[in-house]
Amino acid sequence: MMGYVVLVASVLMQLALGGVYAWSAFVPALREHHALAGWQAGLIFGTSIAVFTLTMVAAGRKLDAVGPRRMALAGALFYGAGYYLAGQSDGAWTSLWLGIGVLSGVGIGLGYVCPLTACVRWFPERKGLVTGIAVAGFGGGAIMLAEVAETLLSGGWDPLRLFRALGIFFWVWLAACALALRFPGSITASEAPVSGPALWRDPRFRRLFAGMFCGTFGGLLAIGHLKPIALTAELSSQAGALAVAGFAAGNAIGRIVWGSLHDRIGSRLVPISMGFLGFVLLGLLDSGVAWRFVGASLVAGFGFGSCFVLYAAETAAVFGVGQVPRVYPKIFLAYGFAGITGPLLGGWLYDLTGEYVWPVVTAAVVAASGALVARPRSAPHSG
Repeated sequence: MMGYVVLVASVLMQLALGGVYAWSAFVPALREHHALAGWQAGLIFGTSIAVFTLTMVAAGRKLDAVGPRRMALAGALFYGAGYYLAGQSDGAWTSLWLGIGVLSGVGIGLGYVCPLTACVRWFPERKGLVTGIAVAGFGGGAIMLAEVAETLLSGGWDPLRLFRALGIFFWVWLAACALALRFPGSITASEAPVSGPALWRDPRFRRLFAGMFCGTFGGLLAIGHLKPIALTAELSSQAGALAVAGFAAGNAIGRIVWGSLHDRIGSRLVPISMGFLGFVLLGLLDSGVAWRFVGASLVAGFGFGSCFVLYAAETAAVFGVGQVPRVYPKIFLAYGFAGITGPLLGGWLYDLTGEYVWPVVTAAVVAASGALVARPRSAPHSG
């Protein structure tokens, strides 16, 4: 029973942390009221992803000693403080960057690794499915936040006022979820630890790292600019917000579906998922009709969701369940590099060309290349 309590708390925690994916819902209001440039918006979002992953590496090394409850409580404090600081910024870009980009990124990194590791340890025989369920909340959190942001911002709220309210809410919500987290009493022994230079030389690790970068580069470039893409195509603000929610819904559903499929198919699913993601991202170019753009966003989110369950499940399968908090955060560094380069490049290409064609094409090509670099070089894992 305790394992299911941890699973529910994990999903609820990830719902709040996943609000980072709703960033593009705030961008038009920040541009209008506080003169935020495209590259600045991209860099704030990208910094939050990069800081998230760097923090997660350090958190993974200390998780067994500190425990998931205390580490998740610290994450709640940083995440809430980041949004509150952004709300106190008076629109100054440096304060927005420090609050949303840095402090909330630290909070995500401290919080994300706790439920993920706890769920894999409670349910080691269904690591693909429970990983998908646990991290589905991260994808789904943007749905709720995007809708809240659209409703309040269109009703006259300044984005800074909303950031302050979110800072308080997130702290309370995450702290309550953190109190329910714990590890099982015993952990099945796994393979001997692989760390340091030996890990980076391991071809299995490099394959997972490169695949994670390609997939998340494409997905983060898209989600970081999704609402502005809709507005540039002369769709309504509501259609843009619905596209963000659609991407998040697809992301959440995809994490569960891809995780369940991994338990049956194994490593062969990884390159398939990358080819699928690259293909469906091109659907964002068909942005002239609202329902088609929202549908393309949902399918793109579904493909993007594969990145956050398949690589975690593969880490557990290849290196052992007990090594997940040490090895997976290092693979997740690829997500951080993608977070800095993808949204920033997308914003720069838009500033240069005045349209989002080249950003979308770039996202699709890089994501699809993951089908080559992530292809297993040995016999595939059977699940």
